[in-house]
This record gives sequence, structure tokens and C-alpha cells, in this order.
Amino acid sequence: MPCHRFHSLDRRLRSTAVVIPAFNASKTITDLLSRLLRFVGHDQIILVDDGSEDETAELSSRERVRVLRHHRNLGKGKALQTAFDEFLHSDFPFVATMDADLQHAPEHLPSFAEQQALTDADLVIGWRKVFGTGMPAHRMLSNLITSKLVSLRTGITIKDSQCGYRYIARDVIETVSLQSSGYEAETEFLLKAARKGFRIESVPIETIYTNEKSKIKNWETTVKFVKVLLQEY
Repeated sequence: MPCHRFHSLDRRLRSTAVVIPAFNASKTITDLLSRLLRFVGHDQIILVDDGSEDETAELSSRERVRVLRHHRNLGKGKALQTAFDEFLHSDFPFVATMDADLQHAPEHLPSFAEQQALTDADLVIGWRKVFGTGMPAHRMLSNLITSKLVSLRTGITIKDSQCGYRYIARDVIETVSLQSSGYEAETEFLLKAARKGFRIESVPIETIYTNEKSKIKNWETTVKFVKVLLQEY
């Protein structure tokens, strides 16, 4: 990478807040934050502890990042909106979202920033490979189907509609607010952003799955996804 591109990317990363919704993430949060802090400063990270019953908040506070707390578990959508509201009090022009369970490698963050700079996108979504990875079969099928449906609904090719690893321009956060409380909120965000005419691009990222039990309730989440998909925005 040429020197001037490196410095430009470094400036862009310093202009990026990072939002992390977290629920009972004490096993992974210290590792995630220590790796993330190689790319951004402590004051750039907003972690929302969504009613955790473990030491997620305490461990995050030790890393000197900004920690917001829900007294009970409200869902990923509510945690994201709490973080976005806090982000709007800052001067950062961009915000990245990533999960707390290390399924999103912090080392990919520069790729999001670079893709945004190259395409002038308002929203860059992580694109995980489906086949030949450790992604469980039911998640593979769900991801393929939902991505296709969201693409048809928006008229935009959305390669991975369920990926919560995203890089978002401030204008989008100022325009789009979430009403959904659960994982379907990420689909709602895409539909609303597309409806407003924001440019959406993708960037390939590593597919990471561990033996941790998913917090997604498949049938309940599917029903909520369908309701969001049929909603008029």
C-alpha cells in the first residue's frame, strides 16, 4: 500500500466510532477490545451492555471504552439504537458496528474504511463466504434466502443482509432510526437506508464461527424478519 494511502486510511480510522452491542460477552470482550484498540482510540468505542448477567460491563470498563448499560436485555436492535443515539452526540463522520462474540475480526476494519473511500458508499456491509466455511447449515440457508429477499425488496444486490459488521456514514444514522428490538433490526436498517437512496456496497470478510451457542432464536427471528420485510418504509 502506497504511503499516502496508508496515512489517508489512518486518518479515516481516527474519524470512525465503533459500536459494539454486547450481551453476556465476558468470554470474548477483552480479546475483542484489545485487538480493536490497535486501530482506534479508547474514546472512539461505544459498547452497549444489553442487560448482561456476567462481567461484560466491568471488563469493558477496564479497557477504558465508553460503556452504556441497559438494566435488562432489550435486544440487539435496541442496543444498536442506544449506541447510535450516543454516536450522534459526537463529531465522528463514520461509525462501524461489530458483534462482541469475535465472529467479526477487528482486523477487517481498515478494509471497510478503504472500501468506503474507494466507492463513496454510505453503507458498507461485511460479506461472509457461505460455502466451504464453518457456517452452520441452517445459517447458510437463512443467509442465502434473506439476502435474496432483501435484494429483491430493495432493488440492490445485498450479498449478506444478516451480517452485522458494517461501516456507516453519519448521514445514514441521522436519517434512519430503528423500531425493531431484535436481530431483525439489521434488516430494517437496510430497507430504510435503501428506501432513502443511500448507496450500499459490500466488502469480503472472514467467516468465523465457534462452538458458542447462537443467541438467535431461529423461528422467532424468521417471523420477525418477514414482518419487517413486508413493512412499508
